[in-house]
Amino acid sequence: MESEDCAVLVYTTFPDITSAKRVGGELVDRGLAACVNILPEMVSIYKWEGARETSEEVVAIIKTRQAKTAAVVGEVERLHPYDTPAVLTFPASGGSQAYIDWIRKMSSGAG
Repeated sequence: MESEDCAVLVYTTFPDITSAKRVGGELVDRGLAACVNILPEMVSIYKWEGARETSEEVVAIIKTRQAKTAAVVGEVERLHPYDTPAVLTFPASGGSQAYIDWIRKMSSGAG
């Protein structure tokens, strides 16, 4: 499989489920992502501008392929309500080939 067709997971967090659904729906509708999993009720502890913060957030895991990763990251950053959203990418090194094929198909505009 060519590297641009490899499955990639993009991890990000949102302040609420409404914004996660809005951004996730946009990515799926535009064929940039095959699927977006939204996990509510996460607690984040972090430092921001010198102070320790604790926030309730929502996790989104975006499933796409390598060729779409830069576009997904760019759109998440553009549409995200945070000034500096957490956006990390993880290549999928294995798994169900049928599912990986589905991710490739759905994130290529062929769905």
